[in-house]
Formats: sequence, structure tokens, C-alpha cells
Amino acid sequence: MEIKRGGVVSKLLENVDIPKMFRAKQIFPRPRILPEDILGVVFAELSQDKFSSQIKSGMNIAITAGSRGIANVDIITKAVVDFVKSRNAHPFIVPAMGSHGGATAEGQLELLAGYNITEETMGCQIRSCMDTVLLGHSELGKPVYLDKLAYESDGIIVSCRLKPHNAFRGPYESGPCKMMAIGLGKQAGAEVVHSDGMGKIGQNIPAAAKVILEKATILLAIPCIENAFDETCKIEAIHKDEILKREPELLKYAFENMPKLIVGEGDVLIVDEIGKNYSGTGVDPNITGTFSTDYASGGVKVQRTCMLDITECSHGNGLGTGLASAITKRLFDKLDPEKIYPNCLTSTVLKSAGIPIVVATDKEAIQLCIRTLNNVDKDNVRIIRIPNSLHIEHIMLSEAYYGDVIQGKYEGLHAEGVPEYMEFDSEGSLITAIE
Repeated sequence: MEIKRGGVVSKLLENVDIPKMFRAKQIFPRPRILPEDILGVVFAELSQDKFSSQIKSGMNIAITAGSRGIANVDIITKAVVDFVKSRNAHPFIVPAMGSHGGATAEGQLELLAGYNITEETMGCQIRSCMDTVLLGHSELGKPVYLDKLAYESDGIIVSCRLKPHNAFRGPYESGPCKMMAIGLGKQAGAEVVHSDGMGKIGQNIPAAAKVILEKATILLAIPCIENAFDETCKIEAIHKDEILKREPELLKYAFENMPKLIVGEGDVLIVDEIGKNYSGTGVDPNITGTFSTDYASGGVKVQRTCMLDITECSHGNGLGTGLASAITKRLFDKLDPEKIYPNCLTSTVLKSAGIPIVVATDKEAIQLCIRTLNNVDKDNVRIIRIPNSLHIEHIMLSEAYYGDVIQGKYEGLHAEGVPEYMEFDSEGSLITAIE
């Protein structure tokens, strides 16, 4: 598909005015664990007798590592590895990411390497395969699968992040139960759990997790939770017998510490960069409002969203672009269907893999969103610009918000400059930095 600058589309957009923008800072509560303190926190948690007594000398212990861009994930994973070694056991890491990485063992290793999780940095083997073992059937009649290498270990430690999911709501969203049922289930298990759609996944996850807790050698879970600044704020070890009870309690804590776009609503959202390291759908819809299903809601309310680029570590997996109103040719040229479509075939959610309108430049993507707004005063367009959906302390807002912000209408939102026109280079690329 040829996307050219200077054609009919460019001519239709060239006179669309982009309003002045100003920099703003969002202030949120900030409980956190500093990176240099993570090792001590992990050791303190795992040194409790109910955990340490399970890890005996000579045992082969599988430690999970997922496909998300979790804050300090390499430090946390290495700390768990080091604790297992301190008990004279033999740790190894297993990728626990369902069908991600193109649903291949090699692709999953590649994803982990992008997060600095390699055999060299972790000091242990990483054993990656897509083979699974059928453990049995859940109370809902679904087959339950588990990574073969993890199953054959003497014990499994479920290391993961715990946070709200981007496509459904329930007591168990993204956390230990999902890591077991979908992550360790590999492609086969992930497909089963997703097979009834997002309307039933909230039931399928705990049902599968119960079977895994009963029939696999799960020892414990050690989820981390992040604050509104994408920083680690809580790490807690959970005994296998307490996971089903404790996870919903920690999910409430995770919701309380999520960031948000304080203005709440606008007309256009500009996302500078999407990526699998930010969310499974490129951006976290709990922030951007770009949900791929009807089974979750929240985030900012806008008419149009444009996405300008994608992170290198996404390896072309632009899942989530289908939720945008427009993307740039730069982003489009980086998309790899072989990395995107396995997720959709597994999850049965197709909307996020679609291709929206593709335009030649950053400027045209923004102009297209403005031009196609309905029932909006085009002289006072409310535009929100974010770098990505994880780092939204510093944002930009259009001049239409300025008066309300400086008058204190939005608690926790402060102007850091005055409205000025954003700059674009001769190729139409946005060069004004957010901070």
C-alpha cells in the first residue's frame, strides 16, 4: 500500500489548524521501592519460613518471566534467581507469555532479551519451548495446559506483575492466575482460556488456575505492583494456598495506584509511541480509553486518537493500532503481521489488529483527527498529547484547557509553560518534545 505525501489526502489536510499547546505536569501519589532496594525486599519476602522451607537444596526451580515491559523486571527476576541459589537449589527461567513472541520459543527468548533477561544477565539457564502438558479439565469443562519444562521442574515460582486488564473486568485480571493459566499455558492454554471471548475470560482464568494449583508444582507467586509513575511500589510473596484469596485484594491496591489523564475528556488524543512494553494493545486502554472489547471501560474520553510511532522492542507487534483513528506511515512500515496476528488468533479479539487510516506524517495524523471531529468548536479543540500510556506525568494540552488549568480546576494538574505552536520538520515529523 503506497502512502504518499503531497497527494489528495495531503491537500485536504494542509489547511487544518493545529492549536497551540502547553506543557503540563500531573501529580499522583508515589509509593515506591527504589531499584537498589528490590533485592532486599525480595529476599525479605522469600525468607519467610512458609516460602523458604519449600525451596530445598538440589531442587530444579522454574521461575516465570512474561512479555510485558514491567518496571525493574530484570532486577526483580534476578533477585528471585539469586534467592533460589542462596537455598542451594537450581533456578531456571521459563518464558510465560502465552502466544506472544510470534508463538515461537525463539520469539519468546527475543522478547525477554529486550528486557535484559538473558542467561548472562540472570546467571541461570532460560529454557524456552512451546510444548505443554495436559493437566486435566477445569470445572467449566475446559482443558488446562502447562509449559512442559515448568511441569517437569521440582517447583514453580510465579513471578509477574499484577494490574488491571485492558479488555475485561473481574476479581482476577492481570496477575498470578493469568500468568499460570495463559502465560504458562503457552499458545495452547492461552487459546483455550480466550476461546469464549472476553465476556467469559474472567471465569476461565481462575477455573484453570485452580487446576494448575492442584496438579502442578506451584510453590508461590511473587507479583509486583506499579505506581502511577511506572515504578515498582509493592512486591509481595503469596503462598500457593493463598493466591486465590489474596490476588483480588491486591488488584484493588493496583487500581488505587493507577495513573490517569486528569482532564478526563477531550477531542483528540495524540500518542507519540505505542509498544508491547507499554501494554498488550500498544497503549493501556485504562489510560487512553481505546478498549478492544465491550467488557471493560474507563480511561480518557475522546473522539479521535492518533498513534505516531512504535517502540523497537515491540519487534513489529503493533497490536492496538486498530483502535486508533489514524497512524503514520512510519508506524505502518514497522508492523509485522507475523508478530501481530498470532495474538489475535489466540485471544479471538480481532479489532485491535486492524489497520486504521494511514497518513504520511505526524502532522497529517493530527490534522486528520481534528478535521474529522463532529460537533466540536474547531477554534477551541481540546487536544491531549502523551509520550506513551505508561509515562504520563508530563503531557501536553491544547490552549482550550489553559484557563481552567491555571485557575486550579483540575486537582493535581499544573501548567509548566504557556501555549505555543508545536514545531514540525520539513518532513512533517513532530519535533517539539513533551518535556
